[in-house]
Amino acid sequence: MTIETLETESEKPAVSLGILRRIDTFMVIRAVVTAAIAIVVFALGLIVPQAVWAIGIITFAGLTYGCWPIIIESWHDIRAHHMSMDLSMLIAIAAAAAIGQWVTSLIITVFVLAAEILEDLCMDSGRSALQELMAFLPQTVSVVGNDDQLSTIALAQVTRNMVVRIFPGGRVPVDGTVVAGSSELDQSRITGESALVQTHEGSTVFAGSVNQQGLLDIKATGVGVDSSYGKIIETVKESQNSQAPVQKLADRMATALVSVAVVGAIITAIITRNATSAIDVIIVAGACGIAAGTPLAMLACIARAARSGAFVKDGTHMETLSSVDTVIFDKTGTVTLGKPVVVDMHPISGVEADELLTLAASAESNSEHVLGKAIVQSAMKRNLEILATRKFNYTPGFGITCEVEGNAITVGNREVVPESEFSKIASVKASPVSTMSYVMCNHRCIGAIEIEDRVRPSAPSGIAALKAMGMRTVMLTGDRKEVAEYVTAETGIDSYRSDLKPEHKLEIINELRSQGRIVAMVGDGVNDAPALTRANVGIAMGSGTDIAQESADVVLVSSRLHDVARMITIARQGRRVVAFNFVGTIVVDVIGMVLAAFGILTPLVAALVHVGSESGFILNSARLLPHFRSSSNGRT
Repeated sequence: MTIETLETESEKPAVSLGILRRIDTFMVIRAVVTAAIAIVVFALGLIVPQAVWAIGIITFAGLTYGCWPIIIESWHDIRAHHMSMDLSMLIAIAAAAAIGQWVTSLIITVFVLAAEILEDLCMDSGRSALQELMAFLPQTVSVVGNDDQLSTIALAQVTRNMVVRIFPGGRVPVDGTVVAGSSELDQSRITGESALVQTHEGSTVFAGSVNQQGLLDIKATGVGVDSSYGKIIETVKESQNSQAPVQKLADRMATALVSVAVVGAIITAIITRNATSAIDVIIVAGACGIAAGTPLAMLACIARAARSGAFVKDGTHMETLSSVDTVIFDKTGTVTLGKPVVVDMHPISGVEADELLTLAASAESNSEHVLGKAIVQSAMKRNLEILATRKFNYTPGFGITCEVEGNAITVGNREVVPESEFSKIASVKASPVSTMSYVMCNHRCIGAIEIEDRVRPSAPSGIAALKAMGMRTVMLTGDRKEVAEYVTAETGIDSYRSDLKPEHKLEIINELRSQGRIVAMVGDGVNDAPALTRANVGIAMGSGTDIAQESADVVLVSSRLHDVARMITIARQGRRVVAFNFVGTIVVDVIGMVLAAFGILTPLVAALVHVGSESGFILNSARLLPHFRSSSNGRT
């Protein structure tokens, strides 16, 4: 899915016939029975108009049965001292019946029940996104034993490090690493990317992917709620209970509109002395378009983001995303792949390259930093011994210190090397795309290790998409100026700040926020966690560290940078829908109440305007819902 297709996809009808199976049957029966009673009352009024008591009793029974859910909700609202749409409509229905408009009161009840059914249908469509996600994974999986024998167990029994076999056409039930086989995977359900992904030994795969061709053995690294798919499900679950500020505003506005309608009805009755016009003022006011449409829009946006492989942890963050005007990127692991490799070693005279790498790799063996992992992997490829360490300490933005076989070892950036020692290594020149890790042994510089990291393939297009949306883009890095210049030139990022420590990133974010900018921070590492927390919206890469993901408000499973633009696009769509519902509801209600006050609207027309506008605004929110449809290859 591309950024450009989001607009057209949102126009597709979101409510399918399949949802009809999940409508509250009792509510439908209640509406049908109430409609039938209205017909009976109308017929009796024509045939035997003198049977007033009989008609009145039938009407009372029909209203009691039809309005019972409304009565219950209204009672709760009265006890909570809350004026609601249900309470206002109950007042209008009772008032219509009291002045003898029995058929009208019954028909209004039918309209209200129909609106309730539509609202439940649309909200159920939002919840079906979760149900579709949960139903997708297989209930049983094939596990490879130590003797290469297969056994079938329930998905809930799978634990980390188990090896799961995926046959052609099978659905991947866990996050993991391919340990045998090669194939193509359809990851569209988890990342939103329609192109098939080439997968081979060592590749990372996500739960929710579909194996297209070959046989795969996958070592589980994330199962259940710890898998990418499980996190998406939990995100949608939690979003149903979260309330964004705009939802609270919608509730207050709905209450205000209902209160205005009641006051307007009283004023109309006093001035015109026309009870019918007063009742019409209450009937025509429909605030459910914003009261129900707003949470539906938020749920739809979060479910849509989840469908694209992003965990937006709360409706508040989705709302904030719609206002972001500045996106800040960490470099390593975010703009770059975060999988750097050692390209050269520069030991000082008298020190062997293997000795330099052994000490550095031993020191970095307990580190989560991507540069440290590159050093360890290089040592392992050379079959060098990783020595035990003591007194390990990591300082973000500086480096690590520890003790290796009695030697004090420090590995880090330029700042770990005193000026008096730097002369030993000053002549070494790294390429513009490389980073130097300096190694100190017993307070002496013994060399540097040159590490190279490539720009993430999705970075240029992702940055271009953000800039096309009017975003300001900034890269913050602890790396040197030459590397930062090269990366920003390659990706098109507007500006950069280099040679930064984590506290400097915080200062820059604070500075931008003090200027009134709404800042999103995208990062992946331990040292990004404070900045992710401080930004208006923190966005963590799915390939990043656990602490970064915990600190962030949004997690991108695919780690593709153009997904940042996609999330903001989805959020802006939601904001436009909510704004349209707000303005539309106010305009329709004000015009309707004025017409009703002047006696231009009849009760039935007022009810039609109420239900029609309410339904229209709810369906407008339902446009945002993601669309699930099954196919043989699992695509949607």
